[in-house]
Amino acid sequence: MNVRTLTGGLAAALVMSFPLLGGQAAAAPSDDTAGPPAAARVLTYDASGSAEFASAVARGAAIWNESVDAVELRPAASGQRADIRVLADNGWPRALPTSLGKGTVYIGRQAVNQGYNTVRISSHELGHILGLPDRKPGPCSSLMSGSSAGTSCTNPYPNAAERAEVEENFAGAAAAGTPVPAPRPAVLVGD
Repeated sequence: MNVRTLTGGLAAALVMSFPLLGGQAAAAPSDDTAGPPAAARVLTYDASGSAEFASAVARGAAIWNESVDAVELRPAASGQRADIRVLADNGWPRALPTSLGKGTVYIGRQAVNQGYNTVRISSHELGHILGLPDRKPGPCSSLMSGSSAGTSCTNPYPNAAERAEVEENFAGAAAAGTPVPAPRPAVLVGD
């Protein structure tokens, strides 16, 4: 009798809870364990010394912002020490990185006077600050081919490999204050 009562009670409990099991299903946890995407690492730039190239510098920064997710270039606020200084001079364009995301860019008038595109120069030199080396000789489709693509090349956009390399350079380093490795080349002069 005890067994029959126990079995009957268990059956009643199952019958009563069965509708609960057949109700709305709860969402299963996602297989995506990566979590939300990391915020872009913000790098500031000061183009106050870039003279007639200020708009080309702003466009070059905007191109990188459109092209990659791991880093964002923003103008430095007044009085703020910038990560990147951009200057105009009469020499050849060059970048002098001090560490990944930091350094000085020179937009040299010599290349501009020879017919090279100012936005391509700006985007190219900012690419060095983001850790990319020159890739010469190279086609116009490669931003980092620099002057080897010739004066007729006006492409200011990084190609897929260049974008991926910058993403990799800044992967996991997007949070402010996170140390990042120094760029491979210590000083890049020439273009």
